[in-house]
Amino acid sequence: MSKFKAKKVLIVGCGNSGVAAAKFLVKQGARVMITDTKQRTELAEPLKELGDLKVDFEFGGHTERSFMGAELIIVSPGVNLSNHPFIAMAKAKGTPITSEIELAVGELEQPLIAITGTNGKSTVTSLTGEMFKADHKNCFIGGNFGTPLIEYITQGQPGTVAVCELSSYQLELTEKMVPAVAIFTNIDQDHLDRYGTMENYIAAKKRLLKVCDRNSWVILNYDDPIVRGFASENHGKLVWFTMNNPMDYGGEFAEKFFGAYYDEAKNVIIAKVTGKDEIYTLDQFKIFGDHNKQNLMAAICAARVMGVSQQGIQACIQTYKGLPHRVEFVRKKDGVYFFNDSKATNIQSVQAALQAFKRSPVILIAGGKDKNMDFAPLGIFVKKKVKLLILVGEAKEKINRALGDFAETYLVGTFEEAVLMSFQKSRNGDIVLLSPGCSSQDMFRDFEERGDYFKKLVNQL
Repeated sequence: MSKFKAKKVLIVGCGNSGVAAAKFLVKQGARVMITDTKQRTELAEPLKELGDLKVDFEFGGHTERSFMGAELIIVSPGVNLSNHPFIAMAKAKGTPITSEIELAVGELEQPLIAITGTNGKSTVTSLTGEMFKADHKNCFIGGNFGTPLIEYITQGQPGTVAVCELSSYQLELTEKMVPAVAIFTNIDQDHLDRYGTMENYIAAKKRLLKVCDRNSWVILNYDDPIVRGFASENHGKLVWFTMNNPMDYGGEFAEKFFGAYYDEAKNVIIAKVTGKDEIYTLDQFKIFGDHNKQNLMAAICAARVMGVSQQGIQACIQTYKGLPHRVEFVRKKDGVYFFNDSKATNIQSVQAALQAFKRSPVILIAGGKDKNMDFAPLGIFVKKKVKLLILVGEAKEKINRALGDFAETYLVGTFEEAVLMSFQKSRNGDIVLLSPGCSSQDMFRDFEERGDYFKKLVNQL
């Protein structure tokens, strides 16, 4: 009999993970209620997804009664645990409080590859999964983007491995997860509107490190000083990736190097994970930018330690097209190239996008909803790369104060104005880049909607 049979479970939040958790729990015989601050009319899509499943609902806000009456509470990633009074009351009462991802991991039968970091998580997750598929190994790809892990559990776990992107929000309640592989892409300021300080944000990411055991492969970015520091707290089997030849660092790091590095002169990645050097050529790698070479190295390390063949990895490198909204080429119009980087919701991702363009002048469209970030570190990159800065959204004044002195700058009232002006001010050979450095919720539902709208406007020019 299922351990959830007849158990009163409260799911806080009716998003993708909440809906997927509800489906699983109803199938297990639980008595499920979903509570959400939104009204029923705002949740038409997820409610349609639930169909006729036997689920109780509480719309338009939470009540103490729902929380105090639950035997298990599952909190969606978007809910801030630190300032929710009813969650605190339920916790004080002794009610177990967990997340969809932790619920799923408790049922997972296959090895878990867990990917976190500030940027590159989705690309590394997608690349790693596609390497397994190129090697004819079925696997799950999802987590924080795409399909929730619990949905894969509900479907009967038809793969050999689960490759999951995990956000800091999802890691806040992590306790029992023990990944076969944990990847940390990079750490930079993000979500400070929720965490308040970088220390709190880093601590949330580090929860993945703390649940790794001595059998876990822990893959770290040597080029990121914060991630590099994680090595001193690591209990697993350490794997590095770096854009530089380990011999340039010398010493014990070079002698005992285990992982992957990039050889710029030959445009190859050299992996040292099997006792011999393996060379992966990037001549046909279709997504550009040094950050994507780092993402690729992380994926190669994960795939290789989990048994994916060299041939499968090379095949993936040659065919992988990248994810939408990540420095995505939209079109060329009158000699001007348009790129959609709507997923760039923090400073580091904008920096990576600007650095991806080596020569051409960039017209940068930025702005949106601020996450309490300091935009000043972008100044040096704007000064070097950007010929025109077009700012829009709630954060435009703040960004202007930080960056307006480094490029010709315009503040506009609408997204449509921003796109039209970018084209009007452009010249042959210019690059127009949407890389907002902010979240989208001041104007759009999410970064996908923002990116899709940008592509629509560009294609109408």
